[in-house]
Amino acid sequence: MSEPASTGSTSAPSAAASRTPGAKRAGPGEHLFELATVNHMLGGPDYSSANGSCVEGDRMIVALMRMPVGTGAEPHSHPNEQWIYLLEGACRATIAGKQLEAKAGSLLYIPADAVHAIKVTSDHDVVFFTVKDASHNLFGIKA
Repeated sequence: MSEPASTGSTSAPSAAASRTPGAKRAGPGEHLFELATVNHMLGGPDYSSANGSCVEGDRMIVALMRMPVGTGAEPHSHPNEQWIYLLEGACRATIAGKQLEAKAGSLLYIPADAVHAIKVTSDHDVVFFTVKDASHNLFGIKA
């Protein structure tokens, strides 16, 4: 039997569960996040070496990720579109069959459902900030 809804509570409502296991879900009244201290997670456990922090809102998912030198992400796709802004390092991205060379300062756009992969090509880690719409979680589906 369910409990009746409380009335007159002074505590803030709890945040909904995150779509992505391990991600931080933005709660009511939360507007500032220190990505260095937000929970650490893998960005695509089955296909990618990316790791870092992820925060989800109602309509957007953002993450600050690191991909170690010599690694990358195997071909995968997801039903949400994605933007990747490289902060450090360089990589070869293959998006919908097109190969692109990206470096710090580059912005990659990945349309929804496009198969894509990344290989770190620099002699140091790639660090990137990524944004996805929240129609799906952060994780993709290995191709």
